[in-house]
Amino acid sequence: MAKSETDVDTARPWQSYHTVYTNAKAGMDGVDKEKVQRIVYQMSKGSSYFKNEERKEADIREKIDNMRARLAKLTAADLSHYQMVADKRISELEATRDLSRIWLHVDMDAFYAAVETLSNPSLKGKPMAVGSLSMLSTANYEARKFGVRAAMPGFIARKLCPKLIIVPTDFKKYNHYGDLTRKVFQKYDPNFLAASLDEAYLDTTEVCKERSITGEEIAEEIRACVYEETSLTCSAGVAPNRLLAKVCSDINKPNGQFVLPNNLLAVMTFISSLPVRKIGGIGKVTEHVLRDAFGINTCEEMLQKASYICALFSHSTADFFLSVGLGLGRTDTPEVRLRKSISNERTFSATSDEMFLYHKLEDLAEMLSTDMQKEGLCGRTLTLKLKTASFEVRNRAVTLPKYICSTEDILKHASKLLKAELPVSLRLIGLRVSHFNEDRKGAPLDSTQKTLINFIVSGDASRKVMDNHSDPCVKNDDETSLSIGTHETCSFNDRDTLNCSLSLKLDDSNFTFSNDAGQMEKFQKTVNENVDETKSEVTQLLGADFSPPVEGNCLERMKSEIKLLEGEAASSNQREPFLWVNDYKCSICGIELPPNFVDERQEHSDFHLAQKLQEEESGTELRTSTPRPRVVQKDPIASQGKRKKQKLSPKEGKHIPIDQFFTRSNQNF
Repeated sequence: MAKSETDVDTARPWQSYHTVYTNAKAGMDGVDKEKVQRIVYQMSKGSSYFKNEERKEADIREKIDNMRARLAKLTAADLSHYQMVADKRISELEATRDLSRIWLHVDMDAFYAAVETLSNPSLKGKPMAVGSLSMLSTANYEARKFGVRAAMPGFIARKLCPKLIIVPTDFKKYNHYGDLTRKVFQKYDPNFLAASLDEAYLDTTEVCKERSITGEEIAEEIRACVYEETSLTCSAGVAPNRLLAKVCSDINKPNGQFVLPNNLLAVMTFISSLPVRKIGGIGKVTEHVLRDAFGINTCEEMLQKASYICALFSHSTADFFLSVGLGLGRTDTPEVRLRKSISNERTFSATSDEMFLYHKLEDLAEMLSTDMQKEGLCGRTLTLKLKTASFEVRNRAVTLPKYICSTEDILKHASKLLKAELPVSLRLIGLRVSHFNEDRKGAPLDSTQKTLINFIVSGDASRKVMDNHSDPCVKNDDETSLSIGTHETCSFNDRDTLNCSLSLKLDDSNFTFSNDAGQMEKFQKTVNENVDETKSEVTQLLGADFSPPVEGNCLERMKSEIKLLEGEAASSNQREPFLWVNDYKCSICGIELPPNFVDERQEHSDFHLAQKLQEEESGTELRTSTPRPRVVQKDPIASQGKRKKQKLSPKEGKHIPIDQFFTRSNQNF
């Protein structure tokens, strides 16, 4: 028997060749599946796609073999244990069942193709698809009878259906009609969940109660309204939850509907014979693993082999599979979530033509910018997605120092990312922007959220220590803020009398300025005046008959610090160039920080400045230049009048809280 099966596989190799193209969609029930498999196999054999599919198929087989090996190691005691775990979890999931809601899933029929037919009535009744010879976005129901479907290359579709008409995509039209359908959905459920441009989930429970109508009636009404508004047909599914509603909407396509009653017997009967692939979230790989490793083909078999599922899958994955077996899905109102990213991508024939690739990138940048401005979004992280001719997927990202949304900004940075990959032969380019500064409603981010630098500078959360050494050169996107604080005490017993004196003077001015040249000049003038005044005060002080209780040459130390302050005042923003080799590498310690790490670079520069001050004070060189908390050795004479260092409480142990650690480090700086 095994020999005959091998002979069949050798004679008909396409029977073991499964791709997305060979999976049936609505309208493909009467298609000769073996014919489709054979043509797809023959047209693909030897291509980069074919080799990539073989690699993926090998990975799936390896995964299945590992699953089988793990199953074989399970003992009877193990299975008994996992069966108890599964039974308990099934009981817990069953307790969450809610049959009180009426969910409706609306799915437009061959949306892109229908819009094109509406624009060009001569296409009606003819097999047509939207896309290109490289890839089809959708196909009408006349074309599906030949096995043509979405995500299939156009040249294979032409082999299946020689008279197929391929129309290029026009997303402006599709967005227009998508907006019209969403206006209809809004009337029935203001909080409807748009799953894509052509489908949505609606909770019609309240509407049905208020108007005393059934789910079937509301589905018919919504479909009629969509047709009246757009002249396009749609299909609908009505069920107690979103998972089942989506399955139901695919049953009577096109231009039909299916209603699953809200009772337990009807749900369990419906789900018992349902193939697992019909469930949203279960794709080709998961289907193969469930079938070939566990022998699971239907949703009911999920429960029958629940012990295996709990033994080999993670807790969340097992919960999903068991929920599918029970026919459970989400019934709560979708939460309004902030968009995390926005993207688009386009597929085309593999090419290494740089002019074509840059032109395609320009189109994507324009579309992405339009989508972002429509939602009032600006982002900092730009990601370029590339799929090579050999189907290798590459993602290249850059985080920018400012938020962008314009076509020019997106294209400028995307072009740099693409240039770094050239020369390369590509078949897909995509752009994604994330790390937004505002939510969809335009509300700014939480203004109370601190940055790490602000946390370090501000001291501990209890405000017991307020040693505010703010960085005068920390830059934000739009403005630079200066806040120079003071020490709690100011005397010769403190290590930095001169800095204290200058800090007191600058603090009175309370500067907060932007990058405006006039304000910068005003600040510079004030700093110079304060430095001069401080020098005068110190000179008068040193001229008096006064001997500070510190070791070493106090006069020389103060003169060196005055000189250093003069240099800082004259070029407070010019310290960075000599620190950063090739604009990213620190010339002192070798650490690498990109230019867009503005705050981190300034903090690092200030560390070396503080380190230099310490070296001048002590007259000794540090053993290493790696950034670390600075410990200043106190003069024994100067510290005689001070109280002893406070010990940590028993609760604190020998570890210092992070906020106190940074505060103490700042004091030493």
